[in-house]
Amino acid sequence: MKKSIATALFHSHSYFEYRKLVSDLLKDDKSTGNEQSPALTNYSHLNDTRMNRLDKTLKVPQESAQKLESLNNEYIWLVISEGWCGDAAQLLPVFDKLVAASKGKIEMRIVLRDENEELMNLFLTNKGKAIPKLIVINKETGGALAHWGPRPKGAIDLIENYKKEHGAIDDTAKADLQMWYLHDKGMSSQEEIIGMMLDLDKELE
Repeated sequence: MKKSIATALFHSHSYFEYRKLVSDLLKDDKSTGNEQSPALTNYSHLNDTRMNRLDKTLKVPQESAQKLESLNNEYIWLVISEGWCGDAAQLLPVFDKLVAASKGKIEMRIVLRDENEELMNLFLTNKGKAIPKLIVINKETGGALAHWGPRPKGAIDLIENYKKEHGAIDDTAKADLQMWYLHDKGMSSQEEIIGMMLDLDKELE
């Protein structure tokens, strides 16, 4: 696992670099990933606009920021993503704000799923390559400590309940999910991830 993580980190992007990569591809009507289609490009365009808005509007409450600042150890968040992924567009801006709030305790690096199959296969969700996936790495040892994703619990429940009722995920389910994210304003993700980080930090003492 350490080798897969090290290889991925070597080819990783900062948040700014990731945003530029997605944006530059869109200028040629392309999305990230092995598969190219008008639908995926359209999703990427929507996500780029969505992320621009979230970068401007998302907030980390002062109490949450203080918890991240209080971490005793330093970490790397290695995030698996793709530009066409709706959940990634909602969550990566949250991750970026939390990293900034940690004041140096956390660094984030982003890799593309289709370019890092070996890494992705180590962090499957119900045997699927669901993204985004946030992998917490001990900066000192390079070892993976935990992972989070692809969605906060409220969003997972929404999709699972929809599947039970309707049998499959369709455009209505996707629209409902985006509305959930809109109303949540990133707070559920922040709470879950900060809780995870505080628990990990305590275990390392």
